Amino acid sequence: MEIKEPYATPEEYKRSITKYSNVPIIELVPGIKGHLVYGERIMLNFLTAQPNSYMPNHRHESEQLMVILDGALDLVIDGKVHHMEKGDVVTLPSNVDHAAYVSDKGVNVIDIFSPPREDFIAKLEEVTKRT
Repeated sequence: MEIKEPYATPEEYKRSITKYSNVPIIELVPGIKGHLVYGERIMLNFLTAQPNSYMPNHRHESEQLMVILDGALDLVIDGKVHHMEKGDVVTLPSNVDHAAYVSDKGVNVIDIFSPPREDFIAKLEEVTKRT
């Protein structure tokens, strides 16, 4: 197939495309790290959690979708345990208490937040300033 449109300039490319290998990793809590990419109204987090790590109970304004790519975890939503494995997707509304116990296999997740989480942006900016 012949491409008919002009190619983006380097500036246009940089404005729209992020190379995953260039995204700094941040530690969210001990044993749980993320690579964040975000725009004005949405955030994507490529999360990796070590086996048997724990995300303490918390809540945030952002609505969250979580996709389990590999491994497993027990997600606690409003005090009830929901076992999640590869292929499972959860929708967490705004301001719902939740926590996670990572299995002995660890877990890889994609999180989507809307709006972007300001606390994660602050952590990313802190890491970026140090490098």
